[in-house]
Amino acid sequence: MTLETLREETPGTQDVLHFNNAGAALPPQPVVDAQIRHLQREARIGGYEAAADAADALEDTYAALADMLGCGTDEVALVENATRAWDMAFYGMDFDAGDRILTSRAAYASNYIAFLQVAERTGAQVDVVPSTDTGEIDVNALRETIDDRVRLIALTHIPTNGGLVHPAADVGAIAADAGVPFLLDACQSAGQRPLPVDDLQCTMLSGTGRKYLRGPRGTGFLYVDRNWIERIEPPLLDLYAATWTSPDTYEIRPDARRFETFESHVAGQVGLGVAVRYALNLGLDAIRERVTALAETLRTALAAVDGVTVADTGRVRSGITTFYAEHMEAAEIQAALRERDVNTSVSTPSSTRLDAEARHLPDLVRASVHYYNTEAEIDRFVETLKDVLTG
Repeated sequence: MTLETLREETPGTQDVLHFNNAGAALPPQPVVDAQIRHLQREARIGGYEAAADAADALEDTYAALADMLGCGTDEVALVENATRAWDMAFYGMDFDAGDRILTSRAAYASNYIAFLQVAERTGAQVDVVPSTDTGEIDVNALRETIDDRVRLIALTHIPTNGGLVHPAADVGAIAADAGVPFLLDACQSAGQRPLPVDDLQCTMLSGTGRKYLRGPRGTGFLYVDRNWIERIEPPLLDLYAATWTSPDTYEIRPDARRFETFESHVAGQVGLGVAVRYALNLGLDAIRERVTALAETLRTALAAVDGVTVADTGRVRSGITTFYAEHMEAAEIQAALRERDVNTSVSTPSSTRLDAEARHLPDLVRASVHYYNTEAEIDRFVETLKDVLTG
């Protein structure tokens, strides 16, 4: 499809300049239509009945995700968001006193809070692997810190701030050599770049629908290597994840759907499948190339604005660009841009505390581009920002 067609199929591009794709991207019309059709069907015939009618579409959502990840449909679970997907994997593991959890300086707050909670409960310890001068996890340091007490390596593939892309495949290779499970948070990378789990060598991978996949809010997914599925016990179960086999016994499902629950956002899950197919039809390599190029153009333009500092790091960079201004707070900039129909978000130090404190970062404006954005929008964004900053 041409850029013109992509923008025609994205109605929101007519109303706003949307540089908040790392928050929630504008959905394409086919995704919106799929959800509306299902909701209308629910209203006409009932929720259970509409879900039964949507069985094939729901199965195709599993198949689409499996195609995207290069795995089997039995290795995919549909859950309500990326955090819950990540939680179901992490909290399903057993940790004992002295076990080590390895992560990076750019770990996301939700994940690190979970590390701390489990460490308090079990006596496990959280160890932060040093970063390189360009911000990525130092794979040599990771290799050297591996010992027989390491229970898990957990990595945020693309941090919420800073632009960098961690070398996840290199981390996966080290984890595989050491026989340590590897949990990859792909919340920001799903839909922005290819995620072949065999190449990444991740044991578990979590993602969301609402960001670069351009799917519905309230949708997420979890991949678990089939060799690990029955080694991870979900932290909660219901009659979908398990079967009540006798008054005193139950059996947990043998596939990844053990991480799901019966009640779900069916319209959203149908829309998620459409969104994944949409991305696959465009090609994730092509998406990565365009998003990367647009983001570099934006960074260069922002760096030329007086009083603006671009805060991005990384040898390989994503579609996320962050910056701050000398004489105006990030929240003020965001609000002023929003008044002008320009969407961004604010990344606070508490969302990536270790990285923010190491780099002495203030609140940042996060401007995240997608393939349907244009170079003309970048020019407009920069000129609008200049207007905001000069009052």
